[in-house]
Amino acid sequence: MKKLLFASILFFTIAFLAACESEEEDKLAKLQDEGKVTIGFANEKPYAYEENGELKGAAVDIAKAVFAELGVDEVDSELLEFGQLISGLNAGQFDVITAGMAIKPDRCENVAFGEPEMMYGEGLIVQHGNPLNLESYEDIASNPDAIVAVMQGATENDFLKDAGVDESQILSVPDIPASIAAVQSGRADATTGTEMTIKEALASADTDELLFVETFEQPDVEGVPSYGAAAFSLEDEELVKAYNEVLADLKADGTVAELLEKNGFSEQMNMVPEDITTEKVCNGEV
Repeated sequence: MKKLLFASILFFTIAFLAACESEEEDKLAKLQDEGKVTIGFANEKPYAYEENGELKGAAVDIAKAVFAELGVDEVDSELLEFGQLISGLNAGQFDVITAGMAIKPDRCENVAFGEPEMMYGEGLIVQHGNPLNLESYEDIASNPDAIVAVMQGATENDFLKDAGVDESQILSVPDIPASIAAVQSGRADATTGTEMTIKEALASADTDELLFVETFEQPDVEGVPSYGAAAFSLEDEELVKAYNEVLADLKADGTVAELLEKNGFSEQMNMVPEDITTEKVCNGEV
């Protein structure tokens, strides 16, 4: 009887493990059968954004190109606030995040990043004339009256704190337009984000009340420059592997460089060096 019970338990354990392995390996096959992938994104131009009902941006274009090569041509999209993307992915709301999300060691514990697709630095927007003379995160830290608006969940929250900015000086907002509005209204003295993002946001705001700080000093903190990549569920190892193989080919044939340039990025400034890998960034080696 005991032998029969043990054999039954062993059988069901093996079957369960095989089912789990099959589900992981079949994720790409499932997407290919459906011909459709669901992308999670935050409205952050030029990485990923919606315009006239169409999903656009550098990260989106790269993901579309990769999935097309994998036989998945149709794209559905799910718009969330940036800080909700990882939880949404892990809740199964979509298949992949394409938001130019920076690879960070703590994020690597919760999602499986593809290989880096782009590199970027930080930028700062202030009120016209820069009345507080803010040219670095240290300048904000040294002025306790200075308030900086930052998108919830963005890497800049940690960058500011690492540079000595007190948490009471950070005004959390849901997205980039809200951060711009906070500076315009006087609720904040500055806002920060990736250079390309806030330049695009300032151009969209079409106002002479604000100023992009051309003399901004890049923060000397871990994570700058940042490396953006697509992010997947930790369970989707085979899908990540397939994505990375195609991505490598598209980097080699110049497609990635073309898509970055199409969205306003510079090949010289934003292409990822060949020696930078997701493994190294996740391990804190770069």
